[in-house]
Amino acid sequence: MNHSTTSRPAVLPDGHAAGLRSAITADPTAPIVAGIQGAGGYGKTALLEQLAGTYRDAGVPVFGANALERAGEGAVLVDDAHRLDESVLGGLREIARQPGARLLVAYRPGPRPNALGELIGELGAPVLLSVLGREEIAAQVEAAPEWIGWLQAQTGGVPRYVSRVLNTAEPGVPELPTRALDEFQHDLDQLGEAGWGCVTAMAVGATPHPDLLASLLDLDPALVSSALLAVRAGGLVGADDVLLPIVRAAALRLTPWERRLRVTRRLVEIQLARGGSVLPLVSPLLGAEIALLPEATLAAAFEKAGEEALRDAPQLAGRLFAAAVSAGTPAASVAARQARAAAVAGELDEALRLADQVIVDEAVPDKEVGVQVAASVLAHRGLLERSAELCRWSVGRLRWPGDRAYAAVGLIGAGRLGDADEVLRTSDDAGPPTSLTGAAAQLAAGVRESVVGSATTALSTLVRAAALSEPVGRSILAPDTPASIAALVALHCGELDVAQSTLDRAIESGTGGPLLHNRHRLLAAWLPLVRGDTVTARAKLPATTQPAARDRLLATAIEAGIASRDNDMAALAAARGQARQAVAEHSVDLFALLPLGELVVAAARLRDQDWITPYLTEARELLDRLGNPPLWTSMLTWKRLQAAVVLEEMYDAQQRAAELGGMAHHNPLAAALAEAAPVWLRILDGQVDQDEVERVARALHAAGLAWDGARLAGQAAIRTTDRRAMLALLECARALQGKPPRPRAVRGATSTENDLLSEREKEVAELVLVGLTYKQVGKRLFISAKTVEHHISRIKQRLGCANREDLLNRLRELLGQH
Repeated sequence: MNHSTTSRPAVLPDGHAAGLRSAITADPTAPIVAGIQGAGGYGKTALLEQLAGTYRDAGVPVFGANALERAGEGAVLVDDAHRLDESVLGGLREIARQPGARLLVAYRPGPRPNALGELIGELGAPVLLSVLGREEIAAQVEAAPEWIGWLQAQTGGVPRYVSRVLNTAEPGVPELPTRALDEFQHDLDQLGEAGWGCVTAMAVGATPHPDLLASLLDLDPALVSSALLAVRAGGLVGADDVLLPIVRAAALRLTPWERRLRVTRRLVEIQLARGGSVLPLVSPLLGAEIALLPEATLAAAFEKAGEEALRDAPQLAGRLFAAAVSAGTPAASVAARQARAAAVAGELDEALRLADQVIVDEAVPDKEVGVQVAASVLAHRGLLERSAELCRWSVGRLRWPGDRAYAAVGLIGAGRLGDADEVLRTSDDAGPPTSLTGAAAQLAAGVRESVVGSATTALSTLVRAAALSEPVGRSILAPDTPASIAALVALHCGELDVAQSTLDRAIESGTGGPLLHNRHRLLAAWLPLVRGDTVTARAKLPATTQPAARDRLLATAIEAGIASRDNDMAALAAARGQARQAVAEHSVDLFALLPLGELVVAAARLRDQDWITPYLTEARELLDRLGNPPLWTSMLTWKRLQAAVVLEEMYDAQQRAAELGGMAHHNPLAAALAEAAPVWLRILDGQVDQDEVERVARALHAAGLAWDGARLAGQAAIRTTDRRAMLALLECARALQGKPPRPRAVRGATSTENDLLSEREKEVAELVLVGLTYKQVGKRLFISAKTVEHHISRIKQRLGCANREDLLNRLRELLGQH
């Protein structure tokens, strides 16, 4: 852009519209020669109209391309110079060369004839118009930032398209109005048949490659190249040469259906021949009448698109396979893949129905997929033994590399070690040694080792299996994953950090696909529960509406564990019905002992253990069949001890303590449990040795059971008659839960707040907060239960609490127990 007060204009510094406006506003009589370049819709016409108004306000006449002979009398402003003929462009070139000229010429980036190129050479570097940013759009409408961002993304910030939407849309509603789309009719008409054809092809999924588009549209490549230049110059694509979303929507709306279908069919044929992706091409055809008609090309395309969608969009994959059948693909050829899609999408009834058909129908191919689906669904539904039997049947008959390993894992999980060993001894051709076969083999070896051998070796083997399965994790459909079983083993032997890292990697890599994603997340929520961090445990619980039996059992146990640790008896009672249903739906197996143990304690706290006793008996029989492996037996025995402690059943507690003593040699956690068990017996008998309790509580904490250690210290504090020991043990319990020592005055509280409670009331409140009944508090403080009740009533009134929950929260705040 050239501008000067001398005879020959000089270059203005910024090259932007704002600089041009400022220069003309400052001195409308000064010479200026400038080009304005912008794609269609970028605001060239609007800018020229503004500048024309500025000139007219200053008394300067304004002329267009049809009055070049009067250029010396005022300013010449020319729009769409790319559309002018050669003679007019030549005249403008002559004006640009004249001293004192005032000439502004707007044009698109291309295509440009030679005469326009020569004119641009005279005009100099152009003023470049750009798209609108979010702030500039926000200045035009009052709406939420999210909607502004949506509008900018849909329109690419092209001013004309932004205006079309703002003039027709309701701010805040993320939907392109049909009136705004219909206004693109003129833009598409301006492109001509070849240009509109290119836009249509790009809208249905073609890349803007001249040879591809020429083949699709039966046009000369040179003509297509020229048409693509016009599409770009028309502002219809972004910087990546992809149609703007609003342009694509308009093209799909305004292009006749038959023409779109013709282009789509041809593009699908090309992609199928090349082995390229067809998913974005045919998924928009779902639900259209053409998708219900027999059509060989579309049938093949729907089938291939279903394959592409299977991993990340299983519900869409199922619809695509159904469309393929409607279009002529034999139902038997896609039945196994339909079953897989249904399983991954969580439609377990449909998946099992289809899988059963695949397995029993001799005419249906891919039976190994049917076995994978059925075995995975059965395990997900808590029927591990049935899943294992199906995998066992598959060994030697089909070519599913994981059938032998998952048969062994399931059989061991059901307490049938001998049958599992027999399966593992069976020789067959398992195919090449891929990462999947390696992971499956290590999974079986690790589970077996956890029952008959070393906890360290078992965990190491399972962690390696989990790592080996990660690269192909998302495509795995299996009864369980090495990561989840490794995490269970780690939880049973106190290696919480190993469990955490293994689960984090499984969640990040998507191992097991959508079907097992929640299993990993539920196990990840169990880790803070063990540590006593109920807030984090609750936050990590995945929100699912209809979980399958295995996930429901785990989720229910976590809910019960949270309520138990928070001493929330109302929530614990509310979880009872869900727990009974979850346990009834799930067969007892080795990998369900962790939630079962948690529910045993919950039932004891509710004094309602009769319903869970049969399942506990099944668990004991299962462990007996396996020879009571310490790794799997110790934690359930510990939970049974805790239930006996709650019920103050000394004989049962003594039995469990003796059993734990026999397992102390196996791993550090078992040793910590065995050492803690007799301490619990002495605490129940009123024999509290402060030093011993603190040492054992800290050992439990070091072994991974932070909450159990804190509870041991807290219960010892409740039962000791030594006030100094009680306070020390309470502080120990707080420390093991990661809480700071209780201050004499609460940080941030006023003197008045700290003086609200007397020393006796603080003692009563401390003991109530750790779970004692009024009777137990009275016994510890040598006062009556009625006196304790009066203390609590006065505290509640003084603190202005409406209910017990408010009272407990306020007491925790005042006493520093956050």
